[in-house]
Amino acid sequence: MTAVGSGTFAPRPGAAPLSRMILAQARMESRLMLRNGEQLLIAIVIPVIVLVGLVGAADTLGLDYDHPVVDVVTPGVLALAVMSTAFTSLAIATGFERRYGVLKRLGTSPLPRVGLLAGKVLALLLIEVLQIIVLSLVGLLLGWSPGLDAAGLVGALLAVVGGTAAFASLGLLLAGVLRAEATLAAANLVYLLLLAGGAVVLPASAYGGFGDVARFLPSGALGEAMRDGLLLGTVAWRDLATLLVWAAAGTVATTRTFAWE
Repeated sequence: MTAVGSGTFAPRPGAAPLSRMILAQARMESRLMLRNGEQLLIAIVIPVIVLVGLVGAADTLGLDYDHPVVDVVTPGVLALAVMSTAFTSLAIATGFERRYGVLKRLGTSPLPRVGLLAGKVLALLLIEVLQIIVLSLVGLLLGWSPGLDAAGLVGALLAVVGGTAAFASLGLLLAGVLRAEATLAAANLVYLLLLAGGAVVLPASAYGGFGDVARFLPSGALGEAMRDGLLLGTVAWRDLATLLVWAAAGTVATTRTFAWE
């Protein structure tokens, strides 16, 4: 409000700055994700179980690499965490937001659509920071020795950003064209298929001839980029380029097909 004369005030209508609206939307989105038990299961619990299970059963499963198993598996599980949040959780949440008319109502608010999407992406990044902290601590307790040189950290950071962009665009694509129940089933099915055969947790070399194909999937590209960064200390430019292509294709497809209600 603004002062008019002495001791009186008049309203000053208008929306808050876009940056403030995006931050408010991101805070709300992240709180909703953290309160959802199913999304916490996908985001935290399953990756922890995969990490502990693979490291503990490495001998039984015949996992044998040039590096300790925990050093190979932990970057892959971090990649899995990015995939679980940016794809599965986002697709399911957005699908049900469409079903219950939440997106339609937000579309009539002062927050523009670009601000809504920016708030969702920022919320994803906040959740991913929490995931990385939790999974890194678990990995360190299991004996993980990550490469912390500058090139490797840059490669891992670019992998997280590129993977988030690629999977978020694909998650929104799925949620924008399917009904909520179908999105729920499809997102979980794709998640399980990529977890089992998408070269995200284990290296592409573990899949034999199919590994050459798997590394061009968004899951394989993300997993390889994370391993190159945190295991080999290098930037996986080819895999990052693959993620960029998936992100661009998913964004174009989502822009053309996404239905807000």
